[in-house]
Amino acid sequence: MDAFEKVRTKLETQPQEEYEIINAEVLYGLEVLDYNSDSDNYEVLFNMEELKLDQPFIDCIRVAPDEKYVAAKIRTEDSEASTCIVVKLSDQPSVEASFPNVSSFEWVKDEEDEDVLFYTFQRNLRCHDVYRATFGDNKRNERFYTEKDPSRFLTMNIMNKTTSEVWLIDGLSPWDPPVLIQKRIHGVLYYVEHRDDELYILTNVGEPTEFKLMRTAADTPAIMNWDLFFTMKRNTKVVDLDMFKDHCVLFLKHSNLLYVNVIGLADDSVRSLKDGKLVPMTVFHKMDSEDLQKKPLLVHVYGAYGMDLKMNFRPERRVLVDDGWILAYCHVRGGGELGLQWHADGRLTKKLNGLADLEACIKTLHDQGFSQPSLTTLTAFSAGGVLVGALCNSNPELLRAVTLEAPFLDVLNTMMDTTLPLTLEELEEWGNPSSDEKHKNYIKCYCPYQNIKPQHYPSIHITAYENDERVPLRGIVSYTEKLKEAIAEHAKDTGEGYQAPNITLDIQPGGNHVIEDSHKKRCLTRVVQYVECTGIARPVGNKTSVSESCLVMKEILRIVFKDESFSFVQCNGMCINFTAFVGRIGT
Repeated sequence: MDAFEKVRTKLETQPQEEYEIINAEVLYGLEVLDYNSDSDNYEVLFNMEELKLDQPFIDCIRVAPDEKYVAAKIRTEDSEASTCIVVKLSDQPSVEASFPNVSSFEWVKDEEDEDVLFYTFQRNLRCHDVYRATFGDNKRNERFYTEKDPSRFLTMNIMNKTTSEVWLIDGLSPWDPPVLIQKRIHGVLYYVEHRDDELYILTNVGEPTEFKLMRTAADTPAIMNWDLFFTMKRNTKVVDLDMFKDHCVLFLKHSNLLYVNVIGLADDSVRSLKDGKLVPMTVFHKMDSEDLQKKPLLVHVYGAYGMDLKMNFRPERRVLVDDGWILAYCHVRGGGELGLQWHADGRLTKKLNGLADLEACIKTLHDQGFSQPSLTTLTAFSAGGVLVGALCNSNPELLRAVTLEAPFLDVLNTMMDTTLPLTLEELEEWGNPSSDEKHKNYIKCYCPYQNIKPQHYPSIHITAYENDERVPLRGIVSYTEKLKEAIAEHAKDTGEGYQAPNITLDIQPGGNHVIEDSHKKRCLTRVVQYVECTGIARPVGNKTSVSESCLVMKEILRIVFKDESFSFVQCNGMCINFTAFVGRIGT
């Protein structure tokens, strides 16, 4: 009986609470447990403790087709740079090779049944070179392909945000030169799947702008031979595509809900499974909540790169809902929820569309009885900070508080600095202010840093990371300093009695842009939101000091984590003489 049958039998015969692990592989340092042996009898393929790295972890694993080798990508929380380690699987496993700065990798088996590893070499966060390597008696490692255009990101799909180019590698002859499907055409994206002697191509070429599925013979792959095979409904986003012997399965998102199209390749039949309607905002609150206008509201936004706003489950969000909060997710233009045109309508010289959408969403929530400005918090990550920062400048009266994580706040200066890792790759999202005066002036009109002015702002809590290569720390610090000066000037002009906002900067030592925040850090952000919107740290008629606010948050964190080690440290020279401050918060 194989492992699958064992699992099925157990599920059928045992109550759920009595499930046990069968034939389990426990991968920590690549330790493989033998089901039929004692639990402490295992074989160590690779020991992470032998690495001279600070808290390394395995990012992904690929086993070679013949199961003679396993490749693992290893990195640390302090850096995005990864090392690919190849382990030979034998009676005495050993490290066969180590390749630094690897972004992605994949195994194939050539015509001589030899395992070949393809991997991309990453330099300055960009991949220009593809290598291929073999091991054992025929060990070699050679550069296979170099992308010479510095504005293109390379796997073997060569692409940036709006243009792509695909090369085919014959899995049976991986040492042969790759075959070009279609030379890149500006503004044309395409992705290729293979079935029998045909290529199925998901592309945005032609009208309408959304993706459609085309096909062509494998020996005539150029664009002039592509035939339209299947079109998606308007405002539909393609999430994934899988090819099978007799079916093509499209995973789609329409009206912000997922569904599946199963296309029969044998008889051209189409079966659609769809449900739901278009909702530009997604709102969560307790069903039995009363008087929603008096409940605190947490609004989420992103609106960039054609990416969906993340709405994944997190325990701390559930806690807020249970405590009466309203959670709202604004799917503004620039994101990907409604397809390619939705993204196009919120990038480059249409970025202000996303800002208008965000403003309209929040006003609509208030008009329909969901909370009020004095109880509203807005939160965003990374590029979402552009819209949030812009709204704080243009309509600060809509918000009580803002929390930002690794926010992009200085668009103009960043996009004019071509020495930064991602500036060239980002030109088609934000524009090129160095060479295009129209782009420069447009960015100036919404860039959060450029438009700070003396006025009242909501309280703002920013989390930044010392090792962030994508959003440099200096831009966030400059933004916070300029904001502090503007608030101080406004307070001086307003006179006594003005209750200034809390401005806090939490600089996390180590960490980087792509590492998932710890539960403790995420809860710290939620505490800031809670304190600001529920008024715990703001007694009516009194001005709360920085130290009092810190003590309140510190006490809440101690209760949440049962941890006496939480402390709040204010950086020297970063404080101003009222409640707003810039400080470091951490353990």
